[in-house]
Amino acid sequence: MQALARKTHLSRLITVGSYIALLALLTLWYLVVHPLEKGNSWIIWLLHVLPLAAFIPTVRSGNPRGHAWLCFLLLLYFNEAVLAATTHTETRIMGVIYGLLVAVLFTSAMMYARWASQYARLKHTTENTEEPS
Repeated sequence: MQALARKTHLSRLITVGSYIALLALLTLWYLVVHPLEKGNSWIIWLLHVLPLAAFIPTVRSGNPRGHAWLCFLLLLYFNEAVLAATTHTETRIMGVIYGLLVAVLFTSAMMYARWASQYARLKHTTENTEEPS
């Protein structure tokens, strides 16, 4: 049970760290490094950040089901990262970093959802099988 608790804690730390890093990367890319020449860069930034920002309460609370839903959303971001890495030479490095970051976040969120659910179920089972004194 302790090993499962450690795995859950580690995957949560990686999830939170990579989630914050992904938000920071998108902010830096769209507002500082590669802003639009014409138009409003902040609108494109909002379109990228708002869907991720909707999961801030989920990531803060540690809800396993919410982390699973985050994984579904990350598939769209992974598609964009692959396109950024393969279509234009000026976005290649950002696309590779973006793709790796999304892959780490996806994997850690998925494993957190799995291990946190298992841990909660095991903890619930253990509490119910213990006899009161």
